[in-house]
Parts: sequence; C-alpha cells; structure tokens
Amino acid sequence: MHPVKQTFSWLAGLLLLLPLTVDAENSKDFGQFVIHYNAMATDVIPPQVARKYRITRSQNRGMINITILKKVLGSPGQPVHARVEVNAQNLVGQGRTIPMREIREGNAIYYMGGFSVANEEALKFNVRARPQGTPGISEVPF
Repeated sequence: MHPVKQTFSWLAGLLLLLPLTVDAENSKDFGQFVIHYNAMATDVIPPQVARKYRITRSQNRGMINITILKKVLGSPGQPVHARVEVNAQNLVGQGRTIPMREIREGNAIYYMGGFSVANEEALKFNVRARPQGTPGISEVPF
C-alpha cells in the first residue's frame, strides 16, 4: 500500500476510535463551519501512528484532535486553517493550556495537542477556534 494511503488508513482508523472516548456528540455547528473535536488516552494509538505524529504513547498522556470544516453543499466540508487554542481544567479547578500544532496531509488540516493526565483525572476542555479570514471566535466546551 502507498505510504500516504497507509498513513491515511491508520489515521482514519484512529479517528473512528475517538468518538468512543468522549460523549456521543463530537462536533459543533457554527453557521458556515463545523468544529469536530476528540480527546483520548494515547496508549491506544498504534505505535506506527504515534511515531509518525510524534505522539507519546502512555496511559498517563492524552491527546486532543480538532478539525474545522467549512460547509460546502454536496460535500462533507472543506478543511480550513484556523487559530486554535485549547485549555483544560481538572475537577478541582486547576487549569492548563494545551499547545496545539497544525497537521496537513493532502487536503486534510487538523490540529493536535498532547497533555499529561495524573491519576486518571477527569478534564474539561474549552476549544477556541477562529477560522482564517473570519472575525469571530467559536468556543466548544466539552
């Protein structure tokens, strides 16, 4: 299999697992854009995928994945560049910023960030995204 197709297949498989890790709804509609979001423990990521995307596999690490699509009639949407900021807060109110990096693969654009998880702590996330060329910021808490 061609390396790009193989990587895309691994990533597609990974993305299929992601909804199992968060609540059932993992996208939010904002007018002409849809923000897709997922967070998961990194120990379930296949080693090949983790190496390619520089993800540390561990039961004490998590990752968040954000994609912003512009709605296009008759298509699943057009990936767009955006300014993406993610903050996480545990149940006792301790907060942290999760550094995000843009990943481009073919026509796909998505944003990934890694974070530590202490003692199976529960985290609440707040995603702030501003698609390129738009004045407004969209927020997604989950």
